[in-house]
Amino acid sequence: MRFSGKTVLVTGAAHGIGRTVAAAFAREGARVFGMDIAQGERQPGVTMLHGDVADEGQVRAVLEQVGPELHVLINNAGLPRFGPLETTPVADFDRILAVNLRGPYLMSRFAAPLMRAAGQGAIINIASTRAIMSEPGGEAYGASKGGLVSLTHALANSLGPAIRVNAIMAGWINTGSEADLSEEDHAQHPVGRVGRTEDVAQACLFLASPEQAGFITGESLVIDGGMTRKMIYVE
Repeated sequence: MRFSGKTVLVTGAAHGIGRTVAAAFAREGARVFGMDIAQGERQPGVTMLHGDVADEGQVRAVLEQVGPELHVLINNAGLPRFGPLETTPVADFDRILAVNLRGPYLMSRFAAPLMRAAGQGAIINIASTRAIMSEPGGEAYGASKGGLVSLTHALANSLGPAIRVNAIMAGWINTGSEADLSEEDHAQHPVGRVGRTEDVAQACLFLASPEQAGFITGESLVIDGGMTRKMIYVE
């Protein structure tokens, strides 16, 4: 078990990618905490804590429960909201940036002392390929994920060498039923399928391991089945 005796905290762990990531670390022997504002179904080996990553007081309170040491932080919590530029309330833009960008900043800032106490640590920010490609209505989400990529390399410089910081730029990751996907959906990816939450979880396990990724920091790993590298022509 790669993470036996290690403490791991995953934000946005009640559903989707976060839930799968938390379960993956639990299977590898870690002491896993999940943080979320939603109440998901309980899963073995994961202790869920309630908290809003955009609220400094709640972040501090959660980390006090997790400490005194923390080895891995997965900043996964995020809001994937989209809407027309001219009619979407400015408050929606502010909330998306608060959760998707301010949240990882706060979590990293207040987790850093716990990671130093552990001797070493790894922070993994779940960004998105929306940081480098867009469609109409994605201003807030794209800005938040682009900012998260920049925050990643800034944190890597501020927190190194004891703490490594990397990002995963996730592409199309299906968090619903496979039955909802079409052959055309899968065909947009050079690997021949839409992504699964387990794809992101395996990347997190790799980046969190000092034995496997100890010389990697400040990087953004694209996990998208090659979708951003494929040219698509409309016929």
